[in-house]
Amino acid sequence: MTRSNLVNFVAYVIFMVDDEKLGSAKGSILKGSEELEGIEIKGYDFSRPFDLGDFLDSYLHTGFQASHLSKAIQVIKQMRKDNCIIFLAYNSNMVSSGLREVIAYLVKNKMVHVLITTAGGVEEDIIKTIKPFILGEFRVDGAMMREQGINRIGNIFVPNSRYIEFEKIVNKFYSKIYERQKKENRIFSASEIIHELGKEVNDENSIYYWATKNNIPCFCPALTDGSLGDMMFFFKQENPGFKVDISDDLVKLGKIAINAEKTGIIVLGGGFVKHHACNANLLREGADYAVYISTDTEEGGSDSGARPEEAVCWGKIKGTAGYIKVYGDATIIFPLVVAGAFKD
Repeated sequence: MTRSNLVNFVAYVIFMVDDEKLGSAKGSILKGSEELEGIEIKGYDFSRPFDLGDFLDSYLHTGFQASHLSKAIQVIKQMRKDNCIIFLAYNSNMVSSGLREVIAYLVKNKMVHVLITTAGGVEEDIIKTIKPFILGEFRVDGAMMREQGINRIGNIFVPNSRYIEFEKIVNKFYSKIYERQKKENRIFSASEIIHELGKEVNDENSIYYWATKNNIPCFCPALTDGSLGDMMFFFKQENPGFKVDISDDLVKLGKIAINAEKTGIIVLGGGFVKHHACNANLLREGADYAVYISTDTEEGGSDSGARPEEAVCWGKIKGTAGYIKVYGDATIIFPLVVAGAFKD
């Protein structure tokens, strides 16, 4: 077909459509459907006096991730109603942010029962009892900041002076633990070290101040992956006999899961803390409830991005469980979840 003929054909089909094809096109657009029953999509009515409870309830019928957030609140409420042992797993960046105080509130009031975190999730809480972190920017010259001795966690700035002061505390603390190790002829587990570290803190904003006070265990199999590990490296140069027992915590965590009548998992972020919580619950044929809050997606095949359904197929969450994943920034989502599910 020549270009001229093609132009003529296009002009023809624009202006000439027979009735049969026109009817078919109309039928495609106006295809009949079945009627549905369910929750009507509707947003919050701001013309009324504002009520936080009603506002959070409105998320259920807002749609998209707002509805997932509402379902997360419902799942956690059910965890609490069923007196579940609640495993709260969180990455260090949660503690870098203001979620530190939110987590401390839950621990203070014994609303969660097992903590699982990273080395940073421990040390950054303790560092904040010395000096605060400062709000900065995401877009900043890294080389310039290095010259100034300022570390960056997202848009949170941490001057290196914090770690210098932290080192003074930790070196004394390691010396104390090492003396007890030799005197008592035993190796402390990571959770015992975190428990003892909580005794060194006198700050009611601290997670581990309250975890120690309320005897809530914190498990951290990667305790060496952070400033605590850096300082352990230097401490062991002069004290090579200093050790930390990781395997003892594995037994302790597993027994908590096995002996619990019902369990619930709340995960902020991903990585090993998420898997550690889920894998412990494999020993009891799966958790009864699970809520994930993360920006990670599952396409990369990592456990960090996996949805709860993947843990179901492994037996880490029960197939009959109430579970939901909320996609988004935990610093935005988790305070809303706490306001809805924990603030009675």
